[in-house]
Amino acid sequence: AAKEVIQGNYAEQFPIDIFQTGSGTSTNMNMNEVLANLANKLTGVELHPNDDLNMSQSSNDVIPTATHVAAAIELEEQLLPALRLLVQTLEQKEQQLAGIIKTGRTHLMDATPISFPQELSAWRHLILDNIARLKDTQKRIQKLPQGGTAVGTGINADPKFGALVCTNLTEMTSINFEPMENLFVGLSSQDTALELSGQLNVLASSLMKIANDLRWMNSGPLAGLGEIQLQALQPGSSIMPGKVNPVIPESVCMVAAQIMGNHTAITIGAQSGNFQLNVMLPMVAANLLQSLEIAGNAATQLAEQAIATFIVNTEKLQETLEANPILVTALNRIVGYETGSAIAKAAYKDVKPVLEVALEMTDLDKETLKKYLNPALLTQGGNPSI
Repeated sequence: AAKEVIQGNYAEQFPIDIFQTGSGTSTNMNMNEVLANLANKLTGVELHPNDDLNMSQSSNDVIPTATHVAAAIELEEQLLPALRLLVQTLEQKEQQLAGIIKTGRTHLMDATPISFPQELSAWRHLILDNIARLKDTQKRIQKLPQGGTAVGTGINADPKFGALVCTNLTEMTSINFEPMENLFVGLSSQDTALELSGQLNVLASSLMKIANDLRWMNSGPLAGLGEIQLQALQPGSSIMPGKVNPVIPESVCMVAAQIMGNHTAITIGAQSGNFQLNVMLPMVAANLLQSLEIAGNAATQLAEQAIATFIVNTEKLQETLEANPILVTALNRIVGYETGSAIAKAAYKDVKPVLEVALEMTDLDKETLKKYLNPALLTQGGNPSI
């Protein structure tokens, strides 16, 4: 009977709304009744929803357990693989763009040069850090409060029941589930669900940062930065012919916003553990599982449809790099900040290369200036040797 339900054959038999009693009793009994009726139909044995299907259980431990199990499966089988794909895709793109230098930006303003691989490496390490945080929380989301029954004391349940549930679930999923050390906290608190949501909130921030960087780089093609060209997945506007919008980065930003909103709801839900039972379990579970699902989908789309496929406008990068007055920063140690500032302002005002202005305003020869103002050397830190 359970396998039939898992396969989705009786989805219409579960009409219960997420917004119900805070323990999720409606959903728990909905499941018990469907399973009892199916088992009766398949075997001819009369099973009772409460006496048989709910034996050794309570909604108060079943729903938190189900939340942890579903979240653990989604995390292990969907989200973490998607993030690893994103890391791999970024690493491949770094190798592909080796040697390409561009103008760095701080405050959205031109800054000293950076290589494209250096810029992408920041994105990659954002995701690596997110994976590490999620892996740390994963240990706690795999601990289950099953066996606590009504208030955590385990009334009406065999003392071995919770451990047996964990053993069977581990065999079924290949995910290592263990009983919680303290069942009382598992019923009264949703802090682990909140912690996982918090990690997803950080991930959402990271994904939005990457997506917005891509949108800025892709802006144009004439009046924007025009540093890269994203793959045209949805060419055309409903009113402006020939316009191509950055649909994947925009969708990722919306996913991130939804995850952040879900985290706010889960935060409010998690503090609703009045005495021995949290009374916002269905809402916490629904929002957490949605966040896990859409985060994995967004990471996959970002990797496959944006990172892997964008191309670099090298001519535009070189043009802006050569005209960037901030290159004069490399001369600070020799000419001083005040002279460097005067060179930068003159280069910007007269629309001249820094090298040309520096030749006019300092005693440095052309070869020395070329060495100091070499954008590739400036990405390596320190001071270029002469």
